[in-house]
Amino acid sequence: MKNLILSFLFLTLLPTASFSQTTIKGKITSLGNPLEHANVVVSKTKTGTESDSIGKYYLKNVPKGNHEIVVSYSGFKSIRKKITVVDTTDIILDFDLTENNSLDEVVITGTLKAVNRLESPVPVEVYKPVFFKKNPTANIFEALQNVNGVRPQLNCNVCNTGDIHINGLEGPYTLVLIDGMPIVSGLSTVYGLSGIPNSLLERIEIVKGPASSLYGSEAVGGLINIITKNPKNAPVFSADAFSTSWGEANVDLGFKANVGKTVSLLTGVNYFNYSNPIDNNHDNFTDVTLQDRISVFQK
Repeated sequence: MKNLILSFLFLTLLPTASFSQTTIKGKITSLGNPLEHANVVVSKTKTGTESDSIGKYYLKNVPKGNHEIVVSYSGFKSIRKKITVVDTTDIILDFDLTENNSLDEVVITGTLKAVNRLESPVPVEVYKPVFFKKNPTANIFEALQNVNGVRPQLNCNVCNTGDIHINGLEGPYTLVLIDGMPIVSGLSTVYGLSGIPNSLLERIEIVKGPASSLYGSEAVGGLINIITKNPKNAPVFSADAFSTSWGEANVDLGFKANVGKTVSLLTGVNYFNYSNPIDNNHDNFTDVTLQDRISVFQK
């Protein structure tokens, strides 16, 4: 009889114990922009998760008691917050991370190999995607106008070609690299950069001033190294879209696929459309080039 009563009490209390856990959820951002794949861990436990494409995360089945939530993301300072779980009510906990601008950041542009910024013989400026998302643009060429001392210049309103000036020097003196490989000729400065969606950008390293000892005479004014995401660390699917009051529409799509055990493919597709002719100076040329462009980038 005693065993029967104990069994009854055990079965009665079991549902209560199983539901005496709560969910911690929230959003992870940096300067108002969501961070995807940020790590969220409950300290001293095996509970953890990652943020989704819009920065939201969910920690389920967190038991009662005092806990410390740790959020980390590559290139950003980690944040720790202490919470107390007292009942089954869901807890909303948001995090806003700041960039880690320490000199220990790894760069490759100044020496052709990975070194700490402190050990680089030339000053290298590093810009992350969060910097460019503050002012969305249709391609990386236009995004560089937000960098101090770098000025993309449109030389032809008909064919929409141009070059990039660093510290006032003409475009032929600016060398542009994609993952360390140089783009050939000045016009490719535009064509190459318009084919890389911003969603596949890992970071941009910029050297202002002569770098000809390593890269030749084309880098007298400086160089821009555009580093795309590693396929192993990139999300399986990513998408960005925006439109402007001028009638511009832009869509970025990114895909990752594994081919066998040793090969990974990273593909980016960009679609840009501007079909609203505006001629404020009445010279019979549109002030902004009309475009209906599809660009494909694969790594």
